[in-house]
Amino acid sequence: MSWQELTLGSAIHVKHGFAFKGEFFSDQGAHIVLTPGNFNEEGGFRVRPEKDRAYIGDIPEAFVLDQGDLIVAMTEQGAGLLGSAALVPKSNRYLHNQRLGLIDRIDTSLLDKRFLYLLFNTREVRAQISGSASGIKVRHTAPERLYRVRSKVPDVKTQASIADVALSYDDLIESKRRRMALLEESARLLYREWFVRLRFPGYEHTPIVDGVPQGWRKVSLSSVASKIGSGATPRGGEAAYQTEGVTLIRSMNVYDDLFNDDGLAFLNDHQADGLANVVVEPLDILLNIIGASVARCCMAPERYLPARVDQHVMIIRVDPEKASPFIVHKAINSDECKRQLLSFARKGSTREALTKDEVARFEITIPKRPIMERFDEVASDSFRQRGVLARQNQKLRAARDLLLPRLMSGEVTV
Repeated sequence: MSWQELTLGSAIHVKHGFAFKGEFFSDQGAHIVLTPGNFNEEGGFRVRPEKDRAYIGDIPEAFVLDQGDLIVAMTEQGAGLLGSAALVPKSNRYLHNQRLGLIDRIDTSLLDKRFLYLLFNTREVRAQISGSASGIKVRHTAPERLYRVRSKVPDVKTQASIADVALSYDDLIESKRRRMALLEESARLLYREWFVRLRFPGYEHTPIVDGVPQGWRKVSLSSVASKIGSGATPRGGEAAYQTEGVTLIRSMNVYDDLFNDDGLAFLNDHQADGLANVVVEPLDILLNIIGASVARCCMAPERYLPARVDQHVMIIRVDPEKASPFIVHKAINSDECKRQLLSFARKGSTREALTKDEVARFEITIPKRPIMERFDEVASDSFRQRGVLARQNQKLRAARDLLLPRLMSGEVTV
């Protein structure tokens, strides 16, 4: 198998995006305006429920992206994002803005699109893109600079085979991610059926007293929790974060119901010791307490323990003798409770925030223990299965990341 060197300009054309007007950005809408923030640093598409903005103005049809479109980050919105490439996951949903490049033409006798996606995300190509970038505070690239990138590539048939192998890992990872989401959705729907619609086992024979089933209680979080507290900025701040060590959980990792593995930071033992009062334990509930993601809440993932939290995340540790951590977690994430927490967070502050006192006195409804135990059986099994799937995805990512550079350099043949 022979590899030949080519310049990207001999095989592709890059289309500029559209300057969508900020006045038409919205929290909700049929179309999402993509930014460099929608790329992972290592490449790949990233959905950001807490930051993605919809667009409700007139949309030029030529800038609505199709599934499988290959896009490139042309602005370094975050460290390492310049030149990152992604494949669009869905048609008629995402918009091509001016900070992204769309590869709208490829000479298929020279390059396979999926191989090109992998090529953009190699260290060698990224280094060339970064080296030719302009700008001081915010760095940019341009189509003409991308065209000058040089790389050795095999024949197109071999390129397609490499892409098949490499992207099969991504397909497996995505399949397991969807299964995790379905498991979580199932537990969420069961909570809604039993504790919101009040169609729990035996509801037909249970009278409602003061708005709750007889024998159920409204309690404050402080009355069922053994710990409520947030973390702090580690010594040295972000500049001192490690590539491995004790996990530091930040607001970007805490989504509603699901933990986000992207952007994890790690501390050395000395830094971790400085946060010894915010050690995360199994079944801890993690709550974001400040900023745009305030009130997002999930269960602590056992695969990353031991862990610490920073100042933006609060630990709620439920005493299992008093309540079920799973019910407390689902209660906090229920629509009604979420609205109440958000209303607390908006009082008298330019930046939304929740205080420890507000969280401690927040009230939820606790059912009788037999109902609580039956829900626990379902929710704990769902949580366990999702943990297994998440660990499998970790291993798949590690195997992919080890194999991919060897495939792209020709060290391993297919």
